[in-house]
Order: sequence, then C-alpha cells, then structure tokens
Amino acid sequence: MNEDIFNMSVRKFLKKVGVTSQREIETAIRAAVESGALKPGAAADAKVVLSIPAAGLEVTIDGAIETE
Repeated sequence: MNEDIFNMSVRKFLKKVGVTSQREIETAIRAAVESGALKPGAAADAKVVLSIPAAGLEVTIDGAIETE
C-alpha cells in the first residue's frame, strides 16, 4: 500500500465529510429553531455513523451541537 496516496485519500474524504456535515448541520439547526422544534440556546444531540464495509468498520460518534 502506498502510504502517501492512502493518507491523501483519507484526508480528502475527511475534508468532504467535514464541509458537507457543517453545511447540513447549520441548515438543519437553523430550520429547527425557526420552526420551534428546537428552542434558541438549546443543545441538540448529534450522532455520526462512520462505516467502511470493506474494512469491517462501523463506529458511532456521539456529541451535542450547542446553539448558544
């Protein structure tokens, strides 16, 4: 395995995940606050499931999104 190519591929994937996730989270949280589903200043529980079936990987990452 070429470590340089592997490392760059992982970094490229993580950048895509980060940019896409941030955009989707911001849109969803703003919409939830505007609709009243989420109170301003409240935290929203968040979960991400990272899956790479070919590698047998499935990891769940839990956290919270603060709005204040």
